[in-house]
Amino acid sequence: MWGKIGYGLLYAWVKVHALLPMRVLYLFSDIFYLFVYKIAGYRLRVVRRNMKASFPEKSKQELRKLEREFYHHFSDYVVETIKLAHISLEEVQRRALLRNPELVDQLIEEGHTCFVLMMGHYGNWEWFSASSSRFKDSRVYQIYRPLTNKAFDRLFIMLRTQFGSCGIKKNDTIRDVIKLKQEKTHSVVIFLADQTPSKANLHYWTSFLHQETSVLTGPERIARKLDLPVIFLDTQKVKRGYYTVDMQLITKTPKETPAFWITEQYTRLMEKCILRNPAYWLWTHKRWKYKQEDGTGV
Repeated sequence: MWGKIGYGLLYAWVKVHALLPMRVLYLFSDIFYLFVYKIAGYRLRVVRRNMKASFPEKSKQELRKLEREFYHHFSDYVVETIKLAHISLEEVQRRALLRNPELVDQLIEEGHTCFVLMMGHYGNWEWFSASSSRFKDSRVYQIYRPLTNKAFDRLFIMLRTQFGSCGIKKNDTIRDVIKLKQEKTHSVVIFLADQTPSKANLHYWTSFLHQETSVLTGPERIARKLDLPVIFLDTQKVKRGYYTVDMQLITKTPKETPAFWITEQYTRLMEKCILRNPAYWLWTHKRWKYKQEDGTGV
C-alpha cells in the first residue's frame, strides 16, 4: 500500500515539474547545483578521489574547476530526466540526436537482427535510450538494475519505456536476448557498460583513466555466444540540453575476436569519450572500489 502511495506522490511531483519549460527547469538546476554541491556536498569525497586519481597531472585549481563543471552538468541531468515525464518524442530525439542510425539498417540488410550497443554514463543516457523509434525496424531494449527503492524503480521504468523502449532486468539478460535472437526480432540491446562489476564477476582488468580497473564482460560474453554485432555509442554534449550520439562499429563478427578484445575496445573508446570532456561523466559512482590483487573493496 505505502509503495503505491509513495509512487503516486513521487509521480505527481515529477509530472508537475515536467510541465515546466526547459528554461525554467534549468533555473531550478542552478539552484539544485548550489544545494547538492555547495551545501550537501553529495558524494563529494568520491568525486574528488576519482578525479584526482584519474588526472594526476592536473593542479588542485584545475580539479576544482572540473568538479564544479561536473556538478553543474549533474544538476542539468536531474532536471532533464524529470522532463522525460512531459516531453514529445520529436523533442527528445532532437535534443539527443542519433546522427547515423543507418548503421543498424545496413547491418540488418546483411542479415543481422539483434545488436549489442555499449555506452556509458556520459551526457544524458536517459534521453537517448528512452526512444525506440530511432531505428527504422528495430526496437530498443535497455538492460537495467532494479533500484532498491520501489517507488523510484517504478518511476524510472515509466520514464524509460514511455516512447516504446523495453526494459530487461540484469538477471534476465541472457535468457531474454537469446529469445530475441531465436525469434529474429529486430532489436538493439543497450548496455551501460562502464559500471563496476560485482565482486563475483571481476574477470577482466585493464588500465582505465590511469587506474587498475575491472570491466564488465557480460556484453562481450553475450555477443560472442550469440554472434551479435557490437556497436559503441559515442556521446557528446553540444550545449546545455543538446547531445549527439555517433555509433561506431566495434565488430560484426564477435565470435572471431579473441577473448576480452571487445571489452578492451569498448574501454578504450569510453576512455577517449570521457577525456574529450571529462565533466559530463558520472563521477559520483564508486567505480574503483575493488583491487586486482586481493579483490577487496577500497
